[in-house]
Amino acid sequence: MMNNQITPFSDINDVLQTLSREITDILADNLVGLYLFGSLTYGDFDPQSSDIDLVAILNQPASQPQLALLEQMHRQVEMKYPTWAERIECSYTPREMLKNILPPLEPRPYVGEGTFYPEAEYGNEWIINLYLMREHGLALIGPAFQELVDPIPIIEVEKACIRDLFREWEPKMADPAWLANSHYQSYVVLNLCRILYTVLAHATGSKKVSARWVKSNFGQWRDLIETAEKWRYGMEMNRQAETVAFIQFAIDQIKQTPLYAQLS
Repeated sequence: MMNNQITPFSDINDVLQTLSREITDILADNLVGLYLFGSLTYGDFDPQSSDIDLVAILNQPASQPQLALLEQMHRQVEMKYPTWAERIECSYTPREMLKNILPPLEPRPYVGEGTFYPEAEYGNEWIINLYLMREHGLALIGPAFQELVDPIPIIEVEKACIRDLFREWEPKMADPAWLANSHYQSYVVLNLCRILYTVLAHATGSKKVSARWVKSNFGQWRDLIETAEKWRYGMEMNRQAETVAFIQFAIDQIKQTPLYAQLS
């Protein structure tokens, strides 16, 4: 079972303890490990704006009875810890899928924004998340994540970032309803910073590190990025037009890279 003080936040440690216990009870021998990743593991976490990111690795896909119990459990946990309601994300990924470089074709159970999805598709963030989990992920249950996944070349992460830009973020330019959400404006701006940093600097970094690099190299976007960094739940960002312009800027920058030419 996990270390009681795995994060500096006592309330989050309580949430993680509860989830670890409940997931173990439900999945039993089907659970390989439960892993914490994201901002809590590399120093970017902000209690007012960040989520709790988890992935459970399974020996076999969850059964229908297990899925029903997991859905009920997540609903009860969010009721018990209302501060974190709609701010816990967890994927239930069969171990067999970890060998994939491209996003697996098979869906997986996923909980996010307070909703349990029995079948959710993997996006282009798949290999990005595997890379970051291998570098920074913390085992709450089970072996170290490095024991489950072979080393991932950084160029594969760069390729995934390019796919993510064009398949996930470029279409958002034509979706004003989605972009009207201040949370999403902040989210896309900071994710674009990570894409630019990864592809142009050939390195991975937290949102904070990536944002600092983009502000240093492309100062015209400093104000927008700092507004995105300061966003908290309940605040209005109201930078929709600039967010669209930043997406286009990222597209223009990536299109100038040799790797984009190679993938085109």
